[in-house]
Amino acid sequence: MLKKLIKSSNGQSLVEFALVLPIFLLLVFGVVEFGRLGYSYVTLNNAVRSGARTASLSGLDSAIQASVADSAPLLDRNLLTIQITPIESSRHSGSNVTVSASYPVSLTTPVLNHILPDPVVIHASLSMRIE
Repeated sequence: MLKKLIKSSNGQSLVEFALVLPIFLLLVFGVVEFGRLGYSYVTLNNAVRSGARTASLSGLDSAIQASVADSAPLLDRNLLTIQITPIESSRHSGSNVTVSASYPVSLTTPVLNHILPDPVVIHASLSMRIE
């Protein structure tokens, strides 16, 4: 009788695996997605810092935008939105210039599309005094 009970539980581990696998995969892909979001956030902040530094050295708008785009080589330049305030003609030594950027990160994990907005838009902004 005991031998019969042991043989009848052969599929138990397969059922447990089938129940745990989707949760495990969601956790793994969630970690990857949040890693991508974190990478994009840090990259965008560093790019804005580089653009603000260029702006503080009395850079032109085209040079500032190029500095931001060049500092974020793995981000798609076509999706990168850069704003510089005040306008180029209003900047003078001793005033502040603000460089802001936003970048949409599209999610690749299908289940996370229902939890988070797709795409997740990351914003970064930095002000520096013009030298």
